[in-house]
Amino acid sequence: MLEGKELLEKAKLLSKQSEVEIAIGCGYVGPSGRVLRKSFYRALIEAKGYKIGNRQGKAGNRASRGRQAEFRTKVHGNGNLLIGHAYIKKLGLKPGQEFKIDLKKESNTIYLIPLN
Repeated sequence: MLEGKELLEKAKLLSKQSEVEIAIGCGYVGPSGRVLRKSFYRALIEAKGYKIGNRQGKAGNRASRGRQAEFRTKVHGNGNLLIGHAYIKKLGLKPGQEFKIDLKKESNTIYLIPLN
C-alpha cells in the first residue's frame, strides 16, 4: 500500500480511472480481494498533510486497534459455521489447503486434520 508522496503521485497518474481502480492501483486491496476504500481515503488525506485523530466511539480505545479476533463463532441461519481470516492467518493455513473433518460427538469437538 502506497503512502505519502508516492501515493499522491500514483493517484494522480491514475486520475482518469474510477476511484476503485485508483485504490487498487495504489495497493489498497485486502487478502480476500476486497478494495480497502476507507484505508485508501485515510491515506490520501494524511498524504495531503492533514492529521486524522482516532475516533472514540462505543468501543473507546478499541477503535484504533481495528477488529479483534475473539476465538468465538456461531452457526449461521443457513447452517454454516465460519472460521474467519484472523484464525486462518494465525494458524498459517494457505488457500487450497485441504482437511479431513473429524467429529467427537461425546465432547462436541471438531478437529481439522491437514491432508497435505
